[in-house]
Amino acid sequence: MSLEMEFSTTSKPIPASGISPESPQKYVEEISQLPKEKGWRGLQELFLYKNFWLYPVFLEGALHARDHFQAQPTDIFLCSSMKTGTTWLKALSFTIATRGHLPTDDGSDMTTVSLRTAVPHDCIPFLEFNEYSTAVTGSEIPLFASHLPYTCLPKSIIDSDCKIAYICRDPKDTFVSMWFFLRKFVAGKNSTDVESFSSIDEAFELFCKGLSSHGPYWKHILGYWEASKRRPEKILFLKYEDLVEDTQLWVKKLAEFFGCPFSAEEEREGVVERVVKECSFESLRNLEVNRSGKHEKRGRAIENSAYFRKGVVGDWRNHLTDEMGKKIDVIMEEKLMGSGFTF
Repeated sequence: MSLEMEFSTTSKPIPASGISPESPQKYVEEISQLPKEKGWRGLQELFLYKNFWLYPVFLEGALHARDHFQAQPTDIFLCSSMKTGTTWLKALSFTIATRGHLPTDDGSDMTTVSLRTAVPHDCIPFLEFNEYSTAVTGSEIPLFASHLPYTCLPKSIIDSDCKIAYICRDPKDTFVSMWFFLRKFVAGKNSTDVESFSSIDEAFELFCKGLSSHGPYWKHILGYWEASKRRPEKILFLKYEDLVEDTQLWVKKLAEFFGCPFSAEEEREGVVERVVKECSFESLRNLEVNRSGKHEKRGRAIENSAYFRKGVVGDWRNHLTDEMGKKIDVIMEEKLMGSGFTF
C-alpha cells in the first residue's frame, strides 16, 4: 500500500457514517431516563449507560453513533479512557499513516499539515463527537478515535473486522492527569467556575468509587483487555508506560497492525526514528499550534497546551499521598484479579 498520497486539509464526507439530520432532543430524552449521580463539582451530572458513567456531552454522541455509524473492515479505532495517552497515540498513528510527508532532517517537505499546524485531535476524529461525518483527508487508512468503553461502541464496530488499538495507563497518573485537564476545561468555560471545581481529594474519592468520566476505570480496561484476548488479531492492547519505555518498538508494532509496516529501506533511512522524534512530548508541546492554539468541542474551547501538561510516568507522587496511591493500587488489584492483566 502506497503512503505517498496528496495531503489535504479539506474535510470530506464519509458515506459509511450515515449521518441523519434528526434532532438531538431524541437522545436528551433517552439520557434523562438513565440513572444519574453527581459528578465532579463544576461538571455535569454523570449518567449510567451500560454500567459506565458518562457525561451527556459524550453520551449524546455515543447514542448517535450507536444508531448511525457503520464500521468498515478497513477502519481503525484508537480507543482509550480519558488521559491515558490518547493525544500521543493519535499523533503517532497519524504520522505513521501519513509518513510519506514526514519532514526530512534538513527541514524540507514542510508543506503538509501533519502535526505542525493541527492539534492531534483535529487530525483524527472522535466518534462520540459525531466528527466521523467530516474527517481530515490525507491517509488511505481511515483512523477514528473513541473514549467509549468496549461494550458502548456501536455494534457495527464490535461485529466487523475493523481494528482497535487500545491504550491504558497507570490509574494514579491517569487520575491526576484527568483532574488537571478537567479543571482547565471548567476554567475555559468560565474562569470563576474553577473555584468551585472538585478538590483533588474529593475527585480522588469519586474516582475510587468509579464515578469519573467513562468510569469505572478498571471496567474500561477489562472490557478491552478481555476482548483482546478473544480477538488478538482485531485488538492491539498497549500500556502507556511500555510506549514510553520503548517507543520505537511500539511504533513498528502499530504500523504492522495498521497494515502498513515499515520497509527495510525505511528502517535503514531512519524513518522510525523520525516518527518518534516528530511525536515526542517535547516536540509536540513546543509547536506553535500547541502553545497558542485552541481546540473547540461542542462550542467549548480549551487551550491546546492543556493536552501537553507533563506526560511523565509517576507524576502522581507530586500530587497524591502514598496512602492515596496504595488505595488505588489495592482497588485495581481487587477489580482486575483473575483477568491476567496487571500494571
